[in-house]
Amino acid sequence: ALRWYRQIASYGCAEQGKFAVVGGKASASSGAAAAAASISSESEDEEDLFGSSSEDEEAKAKKDAVREERLAAYAAKKSVKPGPIAKSSIIFDVKPWADDTDMKEMERLVRTIEKDGLLWGACKLVEVAYGIKKLQIGCVVEDLKVGTDFLEEEILNFEDLVQSVDIAA
Repeated sequence: ALRWYRQIASYGCAEQGKFAVVGGKASASSGAAAAAASISSESEDEEDLFGSSSEDEEAKAKKDAVREERLAAYAAKKSVKPGPIAKSSIIFDVKPWADDTDMKEMERLVRTIEKDGLLWGACKLVEVAYGIKKLQIGCVVEDLKVGTDFLEEEILNFEDLVQSVDIAA
């Protein structure tokens, strides 16, 4: 737009009168006056093009502050996020006192042990020797919530049926 106004201003008054039309009537003075007024108003706006950079610096400082604030919020959110939950799969060998011990009852009692982070899995009877069988039972535990020592002590509390407990895997 500025280029157009400069082009118009470069013409003389007689030349401007030929193409200036206001309200359907040709007026040489109004076209020239409008062009001159617009040139002077735009030149006032242009005077401080490169002189004032404080506004640019303030805008940049605001953008940097907002960016730093968002980065800090993101870092705080990222640090709160919990890591993966460590789980272990454990297989216990539960040995009875004698060959006539009720193994179904032993399994039922072992499964009665409940705690947050403990999930009992499959079990099977494994022959040891001379008709004596041991109960092999698996479980999955969350390491921070349930420990193997706790489980061994709880299984050994069934003294009437359980002789010993070992960790098979």
